[in-house]
Amino acid sequence: MIRRLADEGCRPCGKGEALLTPEELAELLVSLRLWKLEKVGGVARIVKVFPFKAFADGMAFAKRVAEMADAADHHPALLVEWGRVTVSWWTHSLGGLHRNDFVLAARTDRVLDEGR
Repeated sequence: MIRRLADEGCRPCGKGEALLTPEELAELLVSLRLWKLEKVGGVARIVKVFPFKAFADGMAFAKRVAEMADAADHHPALLVEWGRVTVSWWTHSLGGLHRNDFVLAARTDRVLDEGR
């Protein structure tokens, strides 16, 4: 399912569109590699920490994720630290999680795989 999610289109979603149900969240979350569901300020997001041996490698990965996200017009929170990059996806306009977030999380994993 990871491959299928990464290959799906990221469609525009507007205010008032429904967030994913708990059942949909659970199904999609198990299809991703090591992503976790977190709530920050009451807003659900999916988060993954990517380890790197060198700071420059983490920065290069974050740049590739930013370029991929910009092309999809859907942007994550990126935290670059020594030894790791934390990527958080959620749909800001909806205040929670949409299928697009899982599509872009799968693409983030693909960015890592393609960069090795």
